[in-house]
This record gives sequence, C-alpha cells and structure tokens, in this order.
Amino acid sequence: MKKIAAAATTLGLAASGAWAGQIEREGDTSDILFEDGKNYFEVTASAVDPKISGTVGGVIGSGSIQQSYKQLSFGFKTELNDKWTLALVGNSPVGADVFYPGGTPHPFSGGNATVESRALTGYAKYQATDRVSIYGGLRVQSLRGDVNLPPLFAGYTLAVNNDYQLGYVLGAAYEIPDIALRVAATYESEIEHEFTDGAGTPFDVTIPQAFTLNFQTGVAANTLVFGSARWREWTEFQIAPVDFGTTIGFPGAAIAFGTSDIWTFELGVGRKFNENWSGAFSIGYEEDQDDVVGNLQGFDGFISYGLAVKYETETYEFTTGIRYIDFGNTLTTTIGGNFQDNDAVAVGMKLGIKF
Repeated sequence: MKKIAAAATTLGLAASGAWAGQIEREGDTSDILFEDGKNYFEVTASAVDPKISGTVGGVIGSGSIQQSYKQLSFGFKTELNDKWTLALVGNSPVGADVFYPGGTPHPFSGGNATVESRALTGYAKYQATDRVSIYGGLRVQSLRGDVNLPPLFAGYTLAVNNDYQLGYVLGAAYEIPDIALRVAATYESEIEHEFTDGAGTPFDVTIPQAFTLNFQTGVAANTLVFGSARWREWTEFQIAPVDFGTTIGFPGAAIAFGTSDIWTFELGVGRKFNENWSGAFSIGYEEDQDDVVGNLQGFDGFISYGLAVKYETETYEFTTGIRYIDFGNTLTTTIGGNFQDNDAVAVGMKLGIKF
C-alpha cells in the first residue's frame, strides 16, 4: 500500500500540478519526509505551456500573454534513526513570465514582466509515536524581477536583483501505515523581500504565508484515495514601488497585487497494477473569486485534470505525468479588459533513487 501512496503523492510534482493563485508555481514540499528508503534522492523536471489571451472591448486582442516555462527541483532525504529524518529541497516556489506581443493596438502591447525565485528548505522530522510525527525547518528564498510597461503607464521600467530572505515551515502528521492513512498539516511563514525602486526608495514584496492539509488513505486492495487543501494569504501580496505611482500620477498604485486569499483543492485516486507499475488520476480546483485582476495575470480560478504513471523497483522509481488546466474567465483593471476561454498543459518527469 505504501507504493501506491508514493505514486499518488508524486502526481502533483510530476505533472506540475501547483499552478495556483497569483504567482505560485510550486506548493508544499514536505512530502519528501515520508518517502520510502533510508536515503532517498529525487529530481523533478516539468514544462508548462499556457495559452492566456484577452480583449479590450471585445475587439482588440492581446495575444497570448503568459509565456511557456520550465521548472527543475531536487530533494534529498535521510533517516538518521527510527526517530529522526532530515531532508533538503531546492525549488522555484513562485514565478511569472508575462509578455504582451508588440505591434498591436492593445493598450498593453509590448509590456512585459518577469518574476524569478529559488528556495532551499531544510527539514527535520521527529517520529514521536508510531502514528504521530512533527516536523519543521528553515527556508532561504531569493526573489528578483523586471517590469517594462507600455506608454499607457508612461513607459515605466523596473529591475530588481535577487534579494535573499529567511522563512520557516512547521507541520505535524498522523499515520496508520497498515492502511496507508496519513493526514499532514503544514504551515509556511510569509517571507518579506526588500527592494529599491528606480528613484532609490525602498519598498517590500511579501510572499505570503500558506497552510496545506494533505491526506491519503487506502480504500480497497491496491487502491488509494488522496487529496489536499491549500490556503495562501494572497491579499498580502503586491508589487508597489513608490516611483511607479508617482510616474503614472496615482500614488500608492501597484504593478501587481492579490485581490483574494486563495484556496486550492485536489482530489485523486491511485492504483497499483502490479509489482512495478502504478498510476494516479486527480482533479484540481480553485474557485473563481469574481475579482477584477491585474493586467499581468489574466485568469481567476481553474479546474484541472491530471494523469500519472510510475515504474518502481527496489532501488529507483520513475514517474511521468500530464495535466490539463482550464482557467476561469476574468475582467482586468483596464476598462473593457476581458480574458476568457484560456487553458494550459503541463507535463513532468520525476526520478527517485533509494539507497
């Protein structure tokens, strides 16, 4: 039953399942603490191809504004003894790559923005009883970005270099191994990055706190149900350099901002086919908040469908997956701005080695 659980929980990583609210690209990474094997190493690669476009007044098209991107992450876990487990995970938790094609009459034509991050999280897990464990750790996160806005915003530009800040993670889990039951709750602190705008004035960007509840349980022979609920306080997120508001004549205006706190849900089923092969199917959901979003986003909520298959031996495992994401329609802060009928396809592969 534990092999089915591993296939199921791998699905989200292998199929890049965490396209969530605002600029989130990867969610909770604490699952590595529960992988089989005394020593375990994994590397995950994924690619996401979004198609997000809109119009102004139903006539002037934007073209596809979200660029395709690739993700690479790694993790290592070691069991020191029957009580203590350590892990290290490197990933890109948030990001954005927005480009409005030039040469069109759209008011954002030629505008673009990028956000890049890297994070390194160290975990420690203590097995308090046969069924209860607690875990936590520290996260070092970098954040950088570039913005080039069109004449509508006076051609405003901004470039900020990597800022490194520290956050923390806390969690607890309850397990019944015989039936592959596990319920784990994980809290991730906010991380506040400090930058300086083009005029030399300081401003902050907060990557907000998050809470994730993961669960899985066996429901029949060789069959497992799994899911998650993740909340993030995106109302605390904004990119608002002081000189931006001054340039456009609206002091305090933000280039990008969160309008609602976001819940993201996933529910799936995993099945073991034989000693080596297993697979999983999942559905993801994020509610349409009916928000008017910024012009660098272009969607509000989604529903997704994911498939993954896994081949496993005593020493290694290989998982591949695909996910289709159907984005919710939304209006933007540009008068008459409307994005609808947009989607994305994500594919991923994960190699895990036990030694």
